[in-house]
Amino acid sequence: MKFVSFHLMPYRQLDLEAARQHRSTWVVLPNSFYDPVKGAEEYAAYIDFLVDCERLGFDCISVNEHHQNAYGLMPAPNLIASALIQRTKTIKIAVLGRALPLVSNPVTIAEEFAMLDNLSRGRLVCGFVRGIGAEYHSTGVNPYFSHERFHEAHDLIIKAWTQPGPFAFEGRHFNLRYVNLWPRPYQQPHPPVWIPSQGSTETVVWASHPDRKYPFMVTFSAGDVVARNLNAYRDEARKYGYEPEDGQFGWACPVYVAETDERAREEAGAAVESLFNDFLRMPMEMLIPPGYTSQKSMQNFFKGRSVIGAPTRITADFLIESQTALIGSPQTVRDKIEAMRDKTGLGILLPMFQFGILSDELARRSIEMFAAEVMPHLQTAAAKEMA
Repeated sequence: MKFVSFHLMPYRQLDLEAARQHRSTWVVLPNSFYDPVKGAEEYAAYIDFLVDCERLGFDCISVNEHHQNAYGLMPAPNLIASALIQRTKTIKIAVLGRALPLVSNPVTIAEEFAMLDNLSRGRLVCGFVRGIGAEYHSTGVNPYFSHERFHEAHDLIIKAWTQPGPFAFEGRHFNLRYVNLWPRPYQQPHPPVWIPSQGSTETVVWASHPDRKYPFMVTFSAGDVVARNLNAYRDEARKYGYEPEDGQFGWACPVYVAETDERAREEAGAAVESLFNDFLRMPMEMLIPPGYTSQKSMQNFFKGRSVIGAPTRITADFLIESQTALIGSPQTVRDKIEAMRDKTGLGILLPMFQFGILSDELARRSIEMFAAEVMPHLQTAAAKEMA
């Protein structure tokens, strides 16, 4: 099993009580809530945290892209990735992911990723997403064309990475007379591509196609939903005529480890509640704007008891019991990860150790214990199975 330390970089200094007077912490929350001095301190602490993951033995560190919100301070994750590249030596760096439909020219993403791949000498992992519905409010892009723009942008980027230029690209949304990538990617034919998702039916079918076989990461979902979506990917792969590898199945979730289940719940409870009740708070029309997703995927979203955009406050007990968050002793967390691996063939875990208002001290204590008492056990078990 591979371990990817995933970070959102939230603005922990947010006045939560005052922010609740606004419809959401996304799009409409006045930026007067942001203090640049405190924000700069947060960036420094978060980058230090991720850099230290190399010492702790993680396979990869990961950042992502969001816009105009207090939940994630990375509107340009390539900049954070560049800083991480300069301060690490061997660990892989994943940008999970760039929101392809939001850009006016996808070649800029192809160029940025190619630069990062060169700067890191082949340590880059690329994540492609459509971006959640709120991003379309932030950028003014029509959500009705989200799927079309995503697929067209993806095809253009892969072609730019792999086909000698210059060449012309003519699509419905993107038209370029000259595509001629300088620099080309360091990894050939191109860096690995991963697909984070909350289980869109179309995404499962598309990512598992034999032309792609992209690793599929289920995010912020209850354990039964994670299992259902990962197994749906396996079913689609079998329909295509192949058996997927464990490395095609990923799970991203908040993780907190302490000496006992009770202590873990006490130390992380308020923080995980702030993540889902405050930092992810948004009305449904902002989360899923008209045209953003198909009727079938929307039905699956509501059937999956999504904790994002929930109409009532969510408790830490519910998040723990539903395995939306893995919070407990090393043994408890190991058991839950192993159970998911047994159900799905899970091969990539993306634990998020800092979430909501969780302090640096607690996040560091948790990740140290995870690296010492959870990760080696799972790595050893996987190695024995492969022997």
